[in-house]
Amino acid sequence: MLYTADLVHELNTLARFDLNTGQQGIKVHKTADAEVISAVARLHAKGLITQADGGYLTSLGREAAAHSQTMFGLLTAGVAASVALA
Repeated sequence: MLYTADLVHELNTLARFDLNTGQQGIKVHKTADAEVISAVARLHAKGLITQADGGYLTSLGREAAAHSQTMFGLLTAGVAASVALA
């Protein structure tokens, strides 16, 4: 199983959310890159965010964002550890 470009854009979008507060959402403007606009629309269709142009994380979206941000931290920590050992 590989990550497609669409999934990577969705993961990058989830990474933009601040999980320390439920009061901060995102807004994607019409002038944003087409990949970002599409990723946000897909996340909305999947029930992870409240609006087709951004909004807030749903409870499922919050869980997905937490997992994606944890995975990013693990992967970047691994890179940092291997570079420090070299």
